[in-house]
Amino acid sequence: MEIYNRYAYQNATPAYYAKLKEWAKEMRANPTLAEAALRNRVRANRLGHKFLYQYIIGQYIVDFMCPDCRLIIEVDGDYHSTIMQQSDDIQRSQWLEENGYTVIRFTNEQVLNDMGSVIREIEKYLNKN
Repeated sequence: MEIYNRYAYQNATPAYYAKLKEWAKEMRANPTLAEAALRNRVRANRLGHKFLYQYIIGQYIVDFMCPDCRLIIEVDGDYHSTIMQQSDDIQRSQWLEENGYTVIRFTNEQVLNDMGSVIREIEKYLNKN
């Protein structure tokens, strides 16, 4: 899969970009409770790094991405526990990692019930760079 890098902000596969852009806009407007809570904690460089929310990479939309560290944070809801979705998540993470990103995942419950641990885990990755 070719990544479109004509502009720094466009990392999507050209064939998918228009539809992905529409979906990303919709997801940004309607975040889950966990996504909204984490977004509040990482926005405005609060962890010392910029994060992009619902960002398009290749043919995927990632929940959060730190461009400086090439760190992707995924917040997984209940549907991620299905066998089919777990398989898709593995493929997605492998592709992202093959393209130079580090992917970490948290469940909605982790974000909502133990934000301190989530932030400490994210900071471990941010401090590696």
